Amino acid sequence: MYISIEGASREYFFKGRGRTVALEKVNLEIKKGEFICLLGPSGCGKTTLLNLIAGFDRPTTGFVKINGEIAAKPSVNRITIFQNYGLLPWRTVLRNVELGLESKKIDKKKRLQIAEEYIELVGLSAYKKHHPAQLSGGMQQRVALARALAVDPEILLMDEPLGALDAMTRMSMQDEIERLWQEKKKTIIFVTHDIEEAVFLADRIVIMTPSPGKVKSVVEVPLARKRDRTGSDFLKIRDRVFAEFELKPRDMTEYYL
Repeated sequence: MYISIEGASREYFFKGRGRTVALEKVNLEIKKGEFICLLGPSGCGKTTLLNLIAGFDRPTTGFVKINGEIAAKPSVNRITIFQNYGLLPWRTVLRNVELGLESKKIDKKKRLQIAEEYIELVGLSAYKKHHPAQLSGGMQQRVALARALAVDPEILLMDEPLGALDAMTRMSMQDEIERLWQEKKKTIIFVTHDIEEAVFLADRIVIMTPSPGKVKSVVEVPLARKRDRTGSDFLKIRDRVFAEFELKPRDMTEYYL
């Protein structure tokens, strides 16, 4: 299996507060090229699990393996995209997208060619000389995607990347991420609080329990792409996921996962 997580637990020790268990005996296998959404209540360890896969952190017990190797440290083959985009405000769009290519010691001419290719891919060629402050939130997220894809990682780890966007921009970016995944076939692990977002994007939805985080269930999403958010099959899977949280769709107006 491409990504294997076996018995992974993560504990933290805080002076005066004792032990906190963020993850407990997580077992999960992910195939190459899959789109996985991690879904669960706030504080259930979704980001902790993402950090273990990224190599930013190590499990207290158990292990995370990528292609048979322990994920012991960060790698250019695993790129994380955060909710705050992480763009450098003093760099233009072009120079932001070039950033990872610089770290790979790619020569200037080739770097420019690759950066422009990915800026075009996300539809921002007309803005390549703009700075982040001159862009909308959705456009900044596109820059972050272009920068991540430009270094040609094997795995994209996305930590609530659309959480700060308004509803319409968020749906547009869901379409964009789905299109880019279809085109590039990267393995994507996507943390979200949004059930409909998970059903729209994922091949499988990994549902996690409240703290300490465990895998409660895994829901397959065998829907053709592009998905119809109002279709009966879509709504059937959405309602199944709601049922895993013992909720009905209308309850979500009072309950934020």
